[in-house]
Amino acid sequence: MSQTRISIDVMGGDRDVETVLTGVTLALAHRPDTSFLLFGDSELIEPNLKKFPTLKAASDVYHCDVAIDMDMKPSQALRQGRKTSSMWQAIDAVNTGIADGAVSAGNTGALMAMSKVILKTLNGIERPAIAAIWPTMKGETIVLDMGATIGGSAEQYFQFAVMGDAYARIIFGLESPRISLLNIGVEEMKGTDSVKQAADLLASSSLNFCGYIEGNGISQGDVDVVVTDGFTGNVALKTAEGIAQLISSYLKQVMVSSIFARIGYIFARGAFGALKERLDPDNVNGGTFLGLNGVVVKSHGGASPKGIAAAVELAIEVAANNMSDKIADEMDKMEEELLATQE
Repeated sequence: MSQTRISIDVMGGDRDVETVLTGVTLALAHRPDTSFLLFGDSELIEPNLKKFPTLKAASDVYHCDVAIDMDMKPSQALRQGRKTSSMWQAIDAVNTGIADGAVSAGNTGALMAMSKVILKTLNGIERPAIAAIWPTMKGETIVLDMGATIGGSAEQYFQFAVMGDAYARIIFGLESPRISLLNIGVEEMKGTDSVKQAADLLASSSLNFCGYIEGNGISQGDVDVVVTDGFTGNVALKTAEGIAQLISSYLKQVMVSSIFARIGYIFARGAFGALKERLDPDNVNGGTFLGLNGVVVKSHGGASPKGIAAAVELAIEVAANNMSDKIADEMDKMEEELLATQE
C-alpha cells in the first residue's frame, strides 16, 4: 500500500502543540502507512516532537513565522497569513502535491477562505461545503453544509447532494446512499422556493433521493446524507452538541442526588461509561471541505488528542480514496443527466 502524506497545521486551534502532536501520534498508530508534514513554529514543535519518536520518524517539520488567530476575520487572515502562515502552507502542500490532504483545528472562516484561494473549486461546484458525520440511532449520517455557506440556491443544494453522495460512498462504503433535504416539514408544499426547486432537481436525477426530513429526523438515522445550507446546518449541529452536554450534566446531577443514586451508579458504572463514550463528540470530530481540488479537514478547535486523531484519520481515509476525483466524476455525470432531462 502506498504511503499517504498528510500536512498538519500544528498552530491551529485552542490547544497547545503537544496536544496536537499527541493526536497525530494516535492516528499514526492506527494508520502506520502515513507520513506527516508538520507546519508551525519549529521552536515549539521540535522540542515536543522528541516526546513522540514514532511520529518524529514519520514527519518533516516546516517552520512558519505566522499563526492564524481563532478570532481573525477571513479577509484579515488572507492578508496577514498569505504564504507565511502555518495554515496557508499546510493547504498549499496539498496544492503542490507534496501532501495528499491537510488538517487544521484553526479558524474555520480563514481555513475555508484560504482553501478556496489555493485549491479552487471543482468544475461545476459553485461553493464548497463542510460535511460532518452525525451519530444517529442506527449508526452515522453525513450532514452538509455545516457552515461554509449562508442560504443557497436550488443548484447549490443539488451540488451538495452530489458531493454528499460521493462522500457517503467513500466513508460508509454504500452503493446508493439515501439522501434527504432538511426542511420544516415533510410535505411537498413546505419550505423555501430554493429547497422545493432542489427537491425537483433531485427527484429527476439518478440519486437515491428520499424527500424531505425534519430536524428531529436526523438522529433517527433513516437516511445517509442530509442536505441543508451552512446557517441551518451549523445551528442544528451546535444545538445537538448542547443537548448532549445537557444530558451529560443531568446524569451527573442525578448520580449524586442521593445515597441510593450513588449506590445505583456503582452497579451501572459500565453502562454509564458506554453512554458517555457514545455522547463524546471527539468520536466523530472532523468536517471535510467538499468541492475543492484537494482534501482539507477541519478539526474542532478545542478537540482533545482523541478528537484530533479522528480528524487526521478521516483525512487519511478521504485522501486515500481520491475523493475530489470521485466528486468531479459524479458532477459530470449529474450534469449530463440534467441536460438530458431538459432536452
